[in-house]
Order: sequence, then C-alpha cells, then structure tokens
Amino acid sequence: MGYSDLKFPENAVFLVTGGAGFIGSNLCEAILRMGYTVRCLDDLSTGKRENVALFEGHPAYTFIEGDVKDPAVCAAACEGADYVLHQAAWGSVPRSIEMPLFYCANNITGTLNMLEAARVCGVKKFVYASSSSVYGDEPVLPKTEGREGNLLSPYALTKRCDEEWAKQYTMHYGLDTYGLRYFNVFGPRQNPDGAYAAVIPRFLRQLLAGERPTINGDGRQSRDFTYVENVIEANLKACAAPHEAAGQAFNIAYGGREYLIDIYYGLTKALGVEIEPIFGPDRAGDIKHSNADIGKARRMLGYDPDWSFARGIEAAIAWYRENLA
Repeated sequence: MGYSDLKFPENAVFLVTGGAGFIGSNLCEAILRMGYTVRCLDDLSTGKRENVALFEGHPAYTFIEGDVKDPAVCAAACEGADYVLHQAAWGSVPRSIEMPLFYCANNITGTLNMLEAARVCGVKKFVYASSSSVYGDEPVLPKTEGREGNLLSPYALTKRCDEEWAKQYTMHYGLDTYGLRYFNVFGPRQNPDGAYAAVIPRFLRQLLAGERPTINGDGRQSRDFTYVENVIEANLKACAAPHEAAGQAFNIAYGGREYLIDIYYGLTKALGVEIEPIFGPDRAGDIKHSNADIGKARRMLGYDPDWSFARGIEAAIAWYRENLA
C-alpha cells in the first residue's frame, strides 16, 4: 500500500508538467520527500508560484516557467528526464464549452508536444492525467475502462484524444505511456476561487467566510471523490509499472460514491456552522453520477489506495482551516 516504499534509480529525474498546480505541486512535494530530483514545468496560467514556493532553494528542485504549447520548451524540459508526469492542462467542463479552440491547443496539442519531446529524449515512462469525463453519458455504474459513452464536453474530448495519442506513441514509438482517469480529486492547494473552482474547496472557503454556497442542481449528484494522496500513489506506481501495462488508461479513484448534498452538510457539521445552501441550475456538460471500478489499476499498476473519503476530507478541512483563516 502507498508509495513511500517504491524504489527508482538514485539519480532519477522526474519532470512534472503543471507542477505549480494543485495535483502537480503535491506530486513535486512527494517526489522530493522520497529523495529524487524534480523539474517543475508550468506557465502559471492556472498554477500558482506560491504552490511551489516551499521547494525554492531545494537542491533537487528546478522550476521552469514555460508553456507546453511550445515544442521547444517541451524538448528542453524533457532533456535528461527519466519520468514525465504530465499534469499540465486546463480543467473545467463548462469553461471548455466556452473556449473549445483554446482547450484543443492546450490539452491536445500540448500533450502531443510533450509526447514527442519524451520520445526524442528517451524518457522511460510517460504518465499523464486523463479524466473520468471520458465516460460521457455511459449510465452504468461503476465506470469500467472500455465501456465509454458519448462525450459531453470539449474537455472530455481533449482527454479522450490524449489517450488515443498516447496509445499511438506506445504502439509505434515504444514510449511507455500510462493514462490516469482521475475521479474528482481533492486536497491541499486546490484552488477555492473563481467560477470554475472545484466544489469541495469552494464550499470550504465560503463556509469559513460565513457565505452561502450554491449547489448546482438538486445536490443528489454523486461523485467518487478521491483524495490527492491516492493520485500521487497512482502516478508513482505507473512509473514503476511493466511495459505490458503501457498504452492503456486506468481509473484512479477510491472506489466510493458520495452525494454532493451529504458532503455539504458534512462540511457544515465539521465546521460548526449552520448555513443553508442556494440551489442553482445544473451545469452544462456535467454527468449525474460517477463511481469507479479500480480493479484494472489494482491488477496492472499495483494501485491500492488507502485514503478513504472520510480520511481525506478530514485532512482537507484541516488544511483549509489553516490556510484560509
């Protein structure tokens, strides 16, 4: 269980794209803690320098400010890297509906630039962020790899395209690629601000400020909320996975199912506040229910998440209490 016992070559170099973002910065921290070298590539369009400020000056850490849409930047960042953890992407289903061309350029072309740079530079493993959104309108729960429905947003389309491009790079060029379909990741450093902020940090910020949060829809939508430590485990175990698992995508979640309305009232209870939510319209492109079958990741990657939703939400609440106070 966990990832702390994983062993990589002593001089291993990990490149984390989107490393100043929520998931990326947590990956950087975990890898540095394990004693390996980290390069963080980020254009700071959605990532924040303060997310990685605590690593500045660390002898094994380098920050590269650059854009994955620039092939030259990707090539320079990959030079000498052993493992690429590609997290750089723009999230948000509704925002992708408003900005389809940008999402294509950033999430598809950016990923393709990174794949090509990794191939040319001889990277050992290329692990990249996909998304549960690739399941689209497939109604059967739990979501299982190989049983996908019609895509419901440009964001989902970009992630499906990334998976197909990665498969091509494994098939034709021998680059070991591993796609991780994240299910509603939450935890420290997740941005609580803005119209497209993830729901848990947004609720926490507003409740801590005494504001009334808005729930899109009736609150009966369910999600397989996944604490970020489980995602770190998946990324690092993919770096240690066999070639036979390459060219595929894997569900990365805890395997649970939480209803939004229950989470909301759980947060109010934990924070000791009595604030009723506002119910707004459903968000365009959102799926109603999400729950993952993680059996394939268990079998092929050795993924064995030990952070339940209850344990994760307790840690998240503690972090936001301290950092939003």
